[in-house]
Amino acid sequence: MGTGQSRNSNTLVVPQANQALDQLKYEVAQELGIQIPQDGYYGYMATRDTGAIGGHITRRLVQIAEQTLAGQSGFRS
Repeated sequence: MGTGQSRNSNTLVVPQANQALDQLKYEVAQELGIQIPQDGYYGYMATRDTGAIGGHITRRLVQIAEQTLAGQSGFRS
């Protein structure tokens, strides 16, 4: 597998969200002090770093969803 190629077979339910998710990935990595490779190849990154980014992204997405649902139902925490 060459540089910059991905074996990710996940498909987004909303393809237009791809750019927003990419931006979120870079924001989270910056907050954690982790440098994301500019060439898109993650093979040289520590598993701990990529896992930390993924975990924080998931946490943030859950928070966004909870806030959205709370706002739609009229309940405020």
